[in-house]
Amino acid sequence: MRNHKEELEDLIVRVINEGASDLHIAADHYPTIRVAGNLMPLMNTRVMSPEDTMGFVSELLTPEFKKRFLENKEIDFSYNFHEKGRFRGNAFFQKGAVGISLRAVPTQVKTLTELNLPPILELFTRRKQGFFLVVGPVGQGKSTTLASMIELVNQERSEHIVTIEDPIEYLFVSQKSVIDQREAGIDTKSFKTGLQATFRQDVDIIMIGEMRDPETISTAVTAAETGHLVLSTLHTNNASQTINRIIDSFPGDQQSQIRVQLAGSLLGIFSQRLIPRISGGLLPGYELLINNDAVSSLIREGRTHEIDIVIETGMKDGMIDMNRSLADLVRKGEITPENALLYSFNPKGLERMLQF
Repeated sequence: MRNHKEELEDLIVRVINEGASDLHIAADHYPTIRVAGNLMPLMNTRVMSPEDTMGFVSELLTPEFKKRFLENKEIDFSYNFHEKGRFRGNAFFQKGAVGISLRAVPTQVKTLTELNLPPILELFTRRKQGFFLVVGPVGQGKSTTLASMIELVNQERSEHIVTIEDPIEYLFVSQKSVIDQREAGIDTKSFKTGLQATFRQDVDIIMIGEMRDPETISTAVTAAETGHLVLSTLHTNNASQTINRIIDSFPGDQQSQIRVQLAGSLLGIFSQRLIPRISGGLLPGYELLINNDAVSSLIREGRTHEIDIVIETGMKDGMIDMNRSLADLVRKGEITPENALLYSFNPKGLERMLQF
């Protein structure tokens, strides 16, 4: 009989030693890790069986979570590995067998400088109220950026911070601030109920791991309007798409109201991509929209298609255009022109900028 606990721990040690970001386990496949964006099957292990993957789930999940997993056929969870590593996980069924994806969550929260992110993000952490979003596809470092911003507040000043996550990723140690971390499904019923409860918790800053439904979005915007700094993420590509996604998630008769609320409460939208670095590893390319009078008017009037132009011409206000960010990385020799074009929202514009 195989010792699934030892085998799982061996795989996790491999993830840590290789500096991998992810571990994928599926029946009829070798365990596979992702290093610097590339998938690498661990050919010196063995092909997993359905019994193996179910055995790993039994090691990763508590009995209560395993019961929930078998009922719902999928589950998000977090996993601590002997204080050496922390992982965000998802277990699911595929072709009748269990599949598992584990993402490594660094135990130390890096600074904005260490993450190669722009210093202007510090300004948003010092605002007393408003709504700030970090957006991008899955796996582009959104949670890491938010964690860095929260830790900056924690080091600088005394605030009451509440995070609502599913699952909890980075573990914060309260320094100058008091930080309460709540996990949806364990510490609170849902993002919506956890967010509503913050109004009775004397909260200064709210961090929502992900905005998944109109009720959460609406409550978050209201919180931003009523004296709270709200930080969150969305799986969208850029600033204009983010605003459209938020507004379109509401019924037609409510969209005018949410436009007005968003125009007044939004601080900014930061979109990021992790791009392979020539010297190894990944480096962020990014776009930053800052809500000023022009942007606020465009949101209220439903002219979000013009926001990209405002970003391109808003450097003096601190805005950052994705193409300009990518072009700077190419000129510094950090990324290849080919990868810059691959990650650009507007490849033709980037080609002109690089004078191909």
